[in-house]
Amino acid sequence: MRVPIRAIPAMLKWLDRLPWIWLLLLAAWMAIAPITPEPHLVEKLRLLVQGALIRPLDIFDLAMHGAPLLLVALKLWRQWRATRP
Repeated sequence: MRVPIRAIPAMLKWLDRLPWIWLLLLAAWMAIAPITPEPHLVEKLRLLVQGALIRPLDIFDLAMHGAPLLLVALKLWRQWRATRP
């Protein structure tokens, strides 16, 4: 089942209604958690660059810790597109 292209903006309305403060707090928390010895996001990105990101748990960690940052980027892009003439 394919989703029509016109339906995609409507599916992301929840992101437009999500307050910036909560999204930024979540993104910051997930980006630096756990703080010691090294944040998971930094560790997983290092593994990805080295080509050693092979364990399913590591891939899941990268997705989980990186998802809020992707949501911030998507929300920024949607707001930029909405304000363009």
